[in-house]
Amino acid sequence: MIPINLLPHRAERRKAQRRQFLIMAGIVGGIAVAIVAVAHSFLEQRIAGQESRNKYLEKQIATLDTQIAEIKKLKEQTQQLLSRKKVVESLATNRTETVRLLDQLVRQLPDGLYLRAVKQTGDTVNVQGYSTSNARVSTLMRNFETSPWLKSPTLVEIKAAKVGNNTLSDFNLNVKLVRGGGDDAGGDVPTPGAKPEGNNGPKPAAPATPAAAPTPGKTPGKEG
Repeated sequence: MIPINLLPHRAERRKAQRRQFLIMAGIVGGIAVAIVAVAHSFLEQRIAGQESRNKYLEKQIATLDTQIAEIKKLKEQTQQLLSRKKVVESLATNRTETVRLLDQLVRQLPDGLYLRAVKQTGDTVNVQGYSTSNARVSTLMRNFETSPWLKSPTLVEIKAAKVGNNTLSDFNLNVKLVRGGGDDAGGDVPTPGAKPEGNNGPKPAAPATPAAAPTPGKTPGKEG
């Protein structure tokens, strides 16, 4: 007897196709899940590495901020020290200028002229005094012109004034103080209390000691 398959052929084929589809879908799904898991793990590692770098950068930035603050403090201290140095140098320069100014006034002051007021404002010096004649005031101004520390004398006013029983010329003039002029002219700062050497001539030689008179009865150059 010939066996006859009563099951529908199409239904069996559909079941086989469905089974294959489910298997393929499972494989694709597993692969997709694996890919997603690998990608997620990779991204997590990248994120963790970036966060670590960010923390390192933040730490370094904090260190640099501290160093920058210290540098600012050092700059402020340096500026303060430079300001103090400038003040000290200014005081030393002003002290030296005062000594030089007084020395030059003594050196350049001609006879018959007397000072009653000297005032310095910056590099301008105002000189007031009395003179026995106008010519001596002109001499003083010429002396100021030749001085290595003074320049540009300008006469402000000159008038007759009664001082006691004498009639004198009351003068008022301005002169500029040369800063560093003595260095070019080879001048030195005078020592306070030292006498000026401006117009001093050569000192006269000391008088020779007179020789002793010869003793009567003795020939010079022979002994008894």
